[in-house]
Amino acid sequence: MCHQLMLRCIVTVLVVFSIFHTGSALFRSLSPLHVYGFALPRSIANDVRIRCSLLHASPTSALYMKASTDLYEDIDEKAVNDHGVSDTVDRAPCFDGICDSQPIESEDKSTRESDAKIEVTSTDLNGSAGGAILRLGTMTGPTVWSEFGRISQEFDVANLGQGFPDWLPPDFAVESLVSATVDSTKSPHQYTRTAGHPNLVQQLARRYSKHLQRMIDPMNEVAVTVGASQALYLSLQTLVKPGDEVILFEPFFDLYVNQIKLAGGIPVYVPLTFVPYDDCVDAATGGEWVLESGKLENAVSSKTRAIILNSPHNPTGKVFTLTEMKIIAESAITAGPQCVVISDEVYKYIIHSPPPKHELLNVSSCLGHVHFASLPGMWDRTITVSSAGKTFSATGWQVGWCIGPKHLISPLHQLLPYVQFCASTVIQEALARTLPRADEPYEGYSSYYEHLNSKYRRKRDLLGTALKDAGFAIPDYNRTPGGGFFIFARITPALKSVLHTERMELKYSRNSAAPGGQARLDWALCQWMAEEKGVLCIPSSPFFSREKALKGASDEFIRVAFCKTDETLARAASALRSLK
Repeated sequence: MCHQLMLRCIVTVLVVFSIFHTGSALFRSLSPLHVYGFALPRSIANDVRIRCSLLHASPTSALYMKASTDLYEDIDEKAVNDHGVSDTVDRAPCFDGICDSQPIESEDKSTRESDAKIEVTSTDLNGSAGGAILRLGTMTGPTVWSEFGRISQEFDVANLGQGFPDWLPPDFAVESLVSATVDSTKSPHQYTRTAGHPNLVQQLARRYSKHLQRMIDPMNEVAVTVGASQALYLSLQTLVKPGDEVILFEPFFDLYVNQIKLAGGIPVYVPLTFVPYDDCVDAATGGEWVLESGKLENAVSSKTRAIILNSPHNPTGKVFTLTEMKIIAESAITAGPQCVVISDEVYKYIIHSPPPKHELLNVSSCLGHVHFASLPGMWDRTITVSSAGKTFSATGWQVGWCIGPKHLISPLHQLLPYVQFCASTVIQEALARTLPRADEPYEGYSSYYEHLNSKYRRKRDLLGTALKDAGFAIPDYNRTPGGGFFIFARITPALKSVLHTERMELKYSRNSAAPGGQARLDWALCQWMAEEKGVLCIPSSPFFSREKALKGASDEFIRVAFCKTDETLARAASALRSLK
């Protein structure tokens, strides 16, 4: 939830103000943060106090402790529900122009349904909209995120929808953030180098020199951005001209499509093939998503400017095999010298079920992960994108980066000053201090990264067992590699039979947030589970092209996030087992 996600920012804000100002009056003036979209339940406020022990030697720590108490006590009790969460908080991460996820009590359901049917058309846009909005067209309307964000506010649910951890970052990351914030000698509170804070780009260059087995120039082959999303956006902006084609493997992270359109490009979809382990008429099993070489070969051409590779993959959790990556490399070469691979590797440290050794490269220093740029001949045509958010459970830090040859990174350096002067200096410095500490022994493991995978493996199994008990089919991770923190669960005939038939009728199926305005089986099941069973998952249709979704390609799948606390997973498991 947003109040947990934004806690990272609150920690920094409170520390900074506690140093440069005195007296609790200032904090009292800041405390009604729920007005701006924050609300701290007592459990989170207590966690803040615990984290304050990091500053136990600071003369400001007592003031800091009082500030966090005032912050909690000043929240209007009438605006807080039984779970300690402000009812006025919009916790939906909306990536669209219309975010109606905050319930309005004065409106009845019929009014909301009527409003939901209103779509932005190209005619509506032509009169006043700029070029970027015109490129998006009707895609600026409600989305799966705004719709299921609304549902999460209106119903009491265990939320397995949004893909961010709902716990604090590791202690050493928070300590690095606090120490960076209060370091008067470094003073990272002003602008830094636009292309990346020197301390951070040097750390990244050292790490990727090891990952890729080549020397990375920190000043010319690294670009730091505001999160991986901006890294992707700027990469496409520097590469794509109107009419250029960009290959996407379907299903895909839905952000990619609109970023391609914003650059003037044309998405070209290459479907991954779902291969079930063993299907029969009356049952459905888990399986694997595979890349068929012929489908990619038929899609590439001299118009192909880029291929976006995401491994580990959102939403399926697929880890592309070395064989599949070699197929992608061959296709990029076939397309021509203009073809660049954008390798989105934000989940590279979360490979909870590694591939067999023969499907790995010896050069990789990330267990189970193959850096695409390390393949023979691919360095010169690859932009590697990653970030800190998923790895350190700190998606609010919003620091991402691009690694690649100078001829691909230099245009990013040119563009960055016109987008923002720099990513947060404080956060960049904090991350520079965090990265080397992650390699050290951590909680009984040889490194933080090993601990992270063990943690996610346990959470995956906890949720996976509940999904199977509920009637879903999921991958067998003893035979299928997996990464990231999503399970792409398959809807079985037995599970479909428990869905009320009225949920497929026009009253429910007409939904402007769904592809083509039609909510199909995956959407209907997720909405029913949230509204009547108390567990929120995300339908798979937004991860498919509109054409494929309307043909039913996404009907059998939902995306379920297991990057949640054990308490949330236990509650979700109980709700899932009540489906039958």
